[in-house]
Amino acid sequence: MSPLEGPRKPDKLLILYTALLVGFGMLMIYSSTSVVTTVLVKKQATSSLYYFKRHFATLVLSLVMAAIAYRIKPDYLGKYSPVLLVVSLFLLMLVFTRLGITAGGARRWIKLWPSTFQPSELVKLSMVIFLSWYLSRDYFREDSFLISMAPVGLMGVFQVIFLRQPDFGAAATLACITIGLLFLANVRLKYLSALLLVLLPVAYKLIQEPYRWKRVTSFLNPWGDAQGSGFQLVQSFIALGRGGLTGVGLGRSMQKLSFLPEMHTDFIFSIVGEELGFLAASGVVIVFGLLFARGVQIANRMEEKFYYLMAYGISLMISLQALVNFAVVSGLLPTKGLPLPFLSYGGSSLLVNLIAIGILLRLSRGEAPVEKKDRLTEAIERRKAKRAVYGGGL
Repeated sequence: MSPLEGPRKPDKLLILYTALLVGFGMLMIYSSTSVVTTVLVKKQATSSLYYFKRHFATLVLSLVMAAIAYRIKPDYLGKYSPVLLVVSLFLLMLVFTRLGITAGGARRWIKLWPSTFQPSELVKLSMVIFLSWYLSRDYFREDSFLISMAPVGLMGVFQVIFLRQPDFGAAATLACITIGLLFLANVRLKYLSALLLVLLPVAYKLIQEPYRWKRVTSFLNPWGDAQGSGFQLVQSFIALGRGGLTGVGLGRSMQKLSFLPEMHTDFIFSIVGEELGFLAASGVVIVFGLLFARGVQIANRMEEKFYYLMAYGISLMISLQALVNFAVVSGLLPTKGLPLPFLSYGGSSLLVNLIAIGILLRLSRGEAPVEKKDRLTEAIERRKAKRAVYGGGL
C-alpha cells in the first residue's frame, strides 16, 4: 500500500465472522445451561442464567481488551513481545502456588478475583507474537540450525510446564503453532524434519501415561467401555446422532440433562449438532473456515514479514483449536481439554481469542511499519535538533 493512501478501515468480513461466532456462542451457552429454573453451582442453588451472565460479563471485558489491542501499533507488540512472554511464563508458574486451582485432576487455572484465568491461553498468543517478531529480525537466518531452532528450546520450556499441570492439549497446540511459523519463515525443511523425528518418540512416550493411553483406547473403541472411559465420547455420538439433519429444536437437547459432561465447554459443538442438526453444525465449521481464509488474505497483503507472520500465526492459532475441537467431538481424535473458540463457555479462551482478533483487525488496516533508523542516524538527528534550539555552541 502506498503511504499516500493512508490506512484502510478494519476488515468488515473478519468482524462479521467473529460476531456470528460470538453471538451464536452466547445463544448456545444459554441453551445448554438454562435447563431448569435453577442449577446447582458449588452445591448452591442459583439462577439458571448463572453461566450466561458470567459469560456475558466476560464478553464485555473481552471486547474492551480487543478494542485496546486494536489501538496498539503492531510494531510495539513486537518490541515488547519478550516482556509479554515473560509475563505469560510468570502467570503460568502461578498455577503451582496457592493461587492455583485444581479441577478434573489438572492444575491449569489461577484465581484472579472475581473469576479464574487459564494462563496457557495467553501463552499461545504470546508465542505467536514473539515468534513472529523473532523470525522477522535482521539477524534471523533460516539456513542456520542454531538460530532457526532457538524458538524450539523456548517452546520446550513451556511444554515442560504444560505437562506438569498436566495439559497435553495446550502442549500439542503450542508445538503445532511453533512448527507452523517456522515453516512460514522458510526454515530449512531438513531442520523441521529433524525436529519432527525428535518430537515423535517424545509424544509417543507421553501418550504411554496410563490416563492418556486410556483416552486413546477409548477413542479407538468408545463402546468397549461406554459407561467408563468411553462415556463422554459415546454421549457425544448420541447427541450428534439425535440431531440428524435439522436437529431436535433449540433448547430441546436431552444430552445436556447431565448425560454429556462438559456440554457447555469442550463439547458444546455436540449440543449444536443435537439441537440444530447437521446443517447448523456445518455452518459453524464453514464460518471458522471463512475466518481462517480471511486471516490468510490479510496476511498475504502484508509486505512486512513481522506483520505477515503474526497475521498467519493468529489465524492458525484460532483455526487449529477449532479443528481439534471438531475432531474430538466427532471421534476423530482422542479427548482433549480444548474449548471451541468463541462458542465454548470459558473466560480465558474468549478473552485471548478476541484480543487476537483485535490485533488481526489492526493488521487488516494495512499500515506501513514504523521506519527503522540506526543509532548513528538518531544521534545525528538529536545533535541537529539541539543546535537548532541552543545554537552552534553545542
